[in-house]
Amino acid sequence: MELKRVVVTGLGALTPLGNTVSEYWNGLKNGVSGAAPITRFDASKFKTQFACEVKGYEPENYFDRKEARKMDYFSQFAMIVADEAVKDARLIEDNVDLDRIGVIWGSGIGGLRTFQEECVNFANGDGTPRFNPFFIPKMIVDISAGHISIKHGFRGPNFVTVSACASATNALIDAYNYIRLGMADVIVSGGSEAAVTEAGVGGFNALKALSERNDSPETASRPFDADRDGFVLGEGAGALILEEYEHAKARGAKIYAEIIGGAMSADAYHITAPHPEGRGAYTVMKNVLQQSGINTEEVDYINVHGTSTPLGDLSEVKAIKQVFGDHAYNLNISSTKSMTGHLLGAAGAVEAIASILAIQHNVVPPTINHFTDDENLDSRLNLTFNKAQEREVRVALSNTFGFGGHNTSVLFRQLND
Repeated sequence: MELKRVVVTGLGALTPLGNTVSEYWNGLKNGVSGAAPITRFDASKFKTQFACEVKGYEPENYFDRKEARKMDYFSQFAMIVADEAVKDARLIEDNVDLDRIGVIWGSGIGGLRTFQEECVNFANGDGTPRFNPFFIPKMIVDISAGHISIKHGFRGPNFVTVSACASATNALIDAYNYIRLGMADVIVSGGSEAAVTEAGVGGFNALKALSERNDSPETASRPFDADRDGFVLGEGAGALILEEYEHAKARGAKIYAEIIGGAMSADAYHITAPHPEGRGAYTVMKNVLQQSGINTEEVDYINVHGTSTPLGDLSEVKAIKQVFGDHAYNLNISSTKSMTGHLLGAAGAVEAIASILAIQHNVVPPTINHFTDDENLDSRLNLTFNKAQEREVRVALSNTFGFGGHNTSVLFRQLND
């Protein structure tokens, strides 16, 4: 069986840097920080009092009030970016077979806001079970894909992947493989997350995973900096339209890039900490390169997981050096989480979009907030500190790793007819 080629024909983004793809890209290339004091709730008693929130988000600007009440923010975010991507790809305008269009989405946590609200309301009551009839449909993680398919009538494969912070990249890989195998012509894929809540911030604080730099939120996410002290929680969503190449060409679709590989691995080491030598990260990058059939020297840019944690950043760099050898010094490497914060299960989607736009514009977005070199990191690596860099980007690799030791890598290439 001959595997089919898969391309990206539409994009959608709702991020702490902007509420459309163009706004997001403008923020990335200009090194804008999305971190600010939390507005979603009173965080004055929390160890971390800031996050990377979607700015100025009001559900009523996108949904009627009745519709919005039936959806948690993570589903609302998913619907918004899917709409942008579908319009960008002209899917509804063209005569496409809706039975051959699927939705494969990713979210690590899902309806945390809804779960928290319903449990708090019950705890504050007299013990009488009074729950919102939409409690379960608002909370469950798969409902995001359901909402997207229902709105647009997409009747192909439909499900959600859950692998913590690797969720959206897992979804992209699943979508890629379904199309390669001929099981769908088009799949709306990506991820969404809305965990800037008391439970989300408090839970990650208890893990000692978050930065506590409350005096300077905008500089708190500082991957690879010697003084990094944890990640900054983000929220938002990203959507990509994945399409079989001949199908896209036949309808004259705009093609952003080709997906040429997607791989997964496990650290098999610890529930939250990465393997100290980056064993799982090494395996997943090695596998994606082998699967795609390209050499290490052909990769120009790596959008790293780069969360700004002391252990994670170091282990990923070790893995990159092991995989790429001397070519590691010719790469541009950057962590866009320095600007967006960590969108958890949606991270892989927005970072895939950043990688694709780097190919489109031949601009590598920076790793901002670098102040002090880490003596444990190789200073010869180009970590694209503080300012975007222009270079030809033909092939870009995006890494996303998750609690539980889940590792994913996806590889994009400038379209070669």
